[in-house]
Amino acid sequence: MFEICFLGTSASAPSIERNMTSTLVIHEGQRFLIDCAEGTQRQILRSGLGFKEMRQILLTHGHLDHILGLGGILSTFGRWEAISHVQIYGGRWAIDRVRDLVKVVLRSKEVDIEIELIEVKPGVLIEEKNLTISAFPVVHRGSGCFGYIFQERTKRPFLVDRAEVLGVPEGPERRRLVAGETITLANGTIVHPDDVLGAPVPGTKLVYVGDVARTDEVIEPARNADALVMEATYIEEDAEIARQFGHITAAASARAARDAQVKQLYLTHISRRYSGAQIEAEARAIFPNTIVVNDLDRAIVKRGQPIVTGE
Repeated sequence: MFEICFLGTSASAPSIERNMTSTLVIHEGQRFLIDCAEGTQRQILRSGLGFKEMRQILLTHGHLDHILGLGGILSTFGRWEAISHVQIYGGRWAIDRVRDLVKVVLRSKEVDIEIELIEVKPGVLIEEKNLTISAFPVVHRGSGCFGYIFQERTKRPFLVDRAEVLGVPEGPERRRLVAGETITLANGTIVHPDDVLGAPVPGTKLVYVGDVARTDEVIEPARNADALVMEATYIEEDAEIARQFGHITAAASARAARDAQVKQLYLTHISRRYSGAQIEAEARAIFPNTIVVNDLDRAIVKRGQPIVTGE
């Protein structure tokens, strides 16, 4: 299960209703901040979630409206939040810009924080006990633009009824079977994991795409995702403008969600020229399971059951 808090949902510049782009993904208590626009730390405070355990930041690309908040939030981490080590992931161009930003903002010794800048390549970035985060390349403007796949591990359910028939007692024996070991019972019966484990059940899958100029690179990475977060900067009548600036329309995002057979589409990065209702109407005509998110909306993403809970 994942919890998402959409900290900022505006494209390029803030509006009265929307701050610029930043999103917090929480999995089993671990927090991942995706992009960090100007004003992000205030949005975190407004969300009530705080800064605890926010040690990993994933950047979709290096444009200023996605990274300018890093100077302030890193200063806050070092001065007030007792966060001594932060990992920032991004393409080479994004990392180079962050390095320059950090040199300017944190050039004195007043802030005691270790900043680890990690260049993203396509493939697995982070592996945890029940979570893998992978990156895939997308096209926007400039090099080193990435989307991210958050994938829980596939599990095989333990079949209690089968175990009881075979006489497997509760406790270490069952844990060993779940871990993939073959065991021998006190009466000499040999029990294999396949005897008591059900068919593999895929874990929850969340895919996050930042700014993007086309969707063909998104379809396969997003295939069968429980939730896809994607930009909808323009509507179809302004498709030519979208192409000029390396963005897509709400309809294009909806078509990608439909073609990838995702369960739920969350649209963000909304231009100030449109209302959320305009964006949502265009997308839902193609992919009904679409929600245009607002600042501080929260979503719970479970296998086959993504929902929005609001602020």
